[in-house]
Amino acid sequence: MAAADRNERHDDYAADFRAEHTALDGHTCVEEELTVQLVLSPERSLPVPALLAYCSDDPFAVHVTFHLGQDSPVTWVFARELLVEGVFRACGTGDVRIWPTRADGRSLICLALSSPAGEALLEAPAAPVATWLERTLRVVPSGSETDALDLDAELAALLGSA
Repeated sequence: MAAADRNERHDDYAADFRAEHTALDGHTCVEEELTVQLVLSPERSLPVPALLAYCSDDPFAVHVTFHLGQDSPVTWVFARELLVEGVFRACGTGDVRIWPTRADGRSLICLALSSPAGEALLEAPAAPVATWLERTLRVVPSGSETDALDLDAELAALLGSA
């Protein structure tokens, strides 16, 4: 089966897993399952199921969980603003770098991740990532992240007086 056919079939399958829900604590979470490509060489890549997650109780962060076929998935957490910018232009330094690109007529988002355990280059289809980001921005618009935080409750919990 060609890679394009696999992506189309996965897009149909993943449509069933697009979720936006309100957690018991009243915070809204937005999730999107998709398949990214782990780039092994210019000629070879492996499909990796991934979950994009954003919750209004952590309004500055996005969580990306990669299911690598091991006992426990790998989750990266980084600034939502970094991903928003990375959809349009290269950004990031250090552990997380993101940039848009095109390959075989498809728009992609590249994620270069670096940790003491190693480095990975992943390619994600741009359209579902951008759509998911738009949904997160409807939940908590850019620039209003601090409005979504209950700093008094967070401080009380930190100081043990809650």
